[in-house]
Amino acid sequence: METPIIFTTLGALLLGGLAVEWAGRHLPLPRVTLLILFGALIGPEVLDLLPEGASERWFEPVTTLALVMVGFLVGERFSIDRLRDRGRLVVTISVIEAVGTAVLVTLGMLALGVSLPLALLLGGIAPATAPASTWDVVNESRAEGPFTETLLGVVGVDDAWCLLIFALAAAAAAATLGGDVGGRVFLFEAVREIGGGILLGVVLGLAAGVLTQRIAPGEPTLLEAAAIVLLTAGLATLFELSFVLTAIVLGAVMTNVARHHDSAFHEIEHLEWPFMLLFFVLAGASLHIEALLGVGLLGAGYIVLRVAGKVAGAALGARVAGAEPAIRRWTGLALMPQAGVALGLALLADQRFPALGETLLPLVIAATVMFELLGPAGTRMALQRAGETGRRKHE
Repeated sequence: METPIIFTTLGALLLGGLAVEWAGRHLPLPRVTLLILFGALIGPEVLDLLPEGASERWFEPVTTLALVMVGFLVGERFSIDRLRDRGRLVVTISVIEAVGTAVLVTLGMLALGVSLPLALLLGGIAPATAPASTWDVVNESRAEGPFTETLLGVVGVDDAWCLLIFALAAAAAAATLGGDVGGRVFLFEAVREIGGGILLGVVLGLAAGVLTQRIAPGEPTLLEAAAIVLLTAGLATLFELSFVLTAIVLGAVMTNVARHHDSAFHEIEHLEWPFMLLFFVLAGASLHIEALLGVGLLGAGYIVLRVAGKVAGAALGARVAGAEPAIRRWTGLALMPQAGVALGLALLADQRFPALGETLLPLVIAATVMFELLGPAGTRMALQRAGETGRRKHE
C-alpha cells in the first residue's frame, strides 16, 4: 500500500470518527457502538471504501497499542489503597461471575444438544470481556464512584480468569476426544501466557517506576509514556504473552512504586483516543456481518446463556462479598461487551479442534458482533442506574 494512500486513509478515518463522535452526543447509543457501525458501513462487506486489505493489515497493530494503553490505565486502579478497599470485592465478583458464566453456558449448550467438547469450549470462551469498550463507556459517561471502581477492577482481571478457565475446558475437551497431550498443551500455554505476562509487567513496571522518579511534577512525560507503551506492546507480542494482562500489571506496579506516576497516566489518557477511535472503526470494518444471518438457535442460546451467566454470577459474587445494592444489581449488565479475547480463543480452538471449529467459530463471531454492538449500551445503562455518570470533572 502506497504511503500517500495510508496517510490519506488514516486522516479520513480520524475525521470520520470525529464526526461520528459528535453525532453520538445527540443519539442514545454509546460512541463505541456508533464507531463500530461506522466501520462496518465503510468496510468491505457494505460500501467497501477502505483500501484493499487495510482492515486486515492495520487491525492487529492498532488493536495491540489501543489495548495496551487501556490495560495501562486500568492498572492505575490497582493501587494499594484501592486494593485494600475493594480488592476482596473485585476478586470475589470476578471469580464467581467468570466460573458461573462458564458453567451455565456449558450446561445450557448441552441441554440444546451440543456435544460435550463443543459445550466445554463455548463455556470456556463465554467469560471473556472487552476492556476497551468498557473503559471507553466509563470515560464517555465521566463515571466515578464505588460501582465504577469495582467494575473496572473486575474487567481488569476477568480475562485472566477466562484464559485459565478456557485452558481447563480445552484440556477436558481434548481428553474427551482422546487427546490428553493436547489438553496438557493448552494448560501449559495458559500458565505461560498468564505467568509470563505478570512477570514482564512487574519487570517493566519497576523499570518504568525508576525512570519516572527523576521527573519533577509538571515536567513533560510524553516520551516516557510512549516508550513504556511501545516497549510493553512489542515485548508482550514477541513472547506471545497476554499484552492486556502485561499492561495492567505494569500500570499497577507503576502506580504503587513511582513517585510521579500520575504524569505518565495523564499523558497516556491524552494519547490513547486516536488509537481507540481507529481500533473501534477497524473492528467494525473487520466484522463478518453474514455471520449474524447464520447464528440460528445455538447462537441465540449462547447469547442468552452468557447474559444470564454474567448477570447472575456477578450478583451472586457481590452478595457473597457483601457489596452495596447497586453493585449487586448492575455489575453483570456492565460486563456484556466481548471482543478480541473471545475471538482469539475461538480461533485457537478452531486450530486445535478443526472438526468443532466449523460450528464454534461462526457462532462466537456472530455473538461477538452482537455483544460489541449492544454491550456498550448495557454498560452505560448500568452506570446510569448506579447513579455514577457525570461525576468526574473534565480534566
